[in-house]
Amino acid sequence: QTLRFYPVAQATCRTLTVDDRLPENNVQLYKGDTVVIPFNTLAHDPRYWSIDPERFVPERFLDEDKNHHPYVFIPFGGGHRQCIGQDLARFELKVIIARMLQQVTFGDGGPKVNSGGHVIGLTITPKNVGVTIEFP
Repeated sequence: QTLRFYPVAQATCRTLTVDDRLPENNVQLYKGDTVVIPFNTLAHDPRYWSIDPERFVPERFLDEDKNHHPYVFIPFGGGHRQCIGQDLARFELKVIIARMLQQVTFGDGGPKVNSGGHVIGLTITPKNVGVTIEFP
């Protein structure tokens, strides 16, 4: 859900190898054209999600949205250009989270620190986030 809400990359570009047409509006595309695939836009498009896409709902992939369109959420890319380290990244994340949860206590920084919002640039970053971590 974090990668859907805040993708590492905003978009990717691909160069067409054959002429084609967009199915929704019949726009002609030509071999050699560059198309932009906007990850963030697709991940927040209400046409593709049962639960409001602007809500951060980690359970969405267990419930109504578990069968989402396969190309609206591709945090590691797809096809022969997909990230070769995605399995390692997911495994490392699980190990890190498990170890942290065993060792520390987390708290939020309070409403003044966590005012929300985000800054969109080449990547998306939180505007204001505060977390307290208590070590034993």
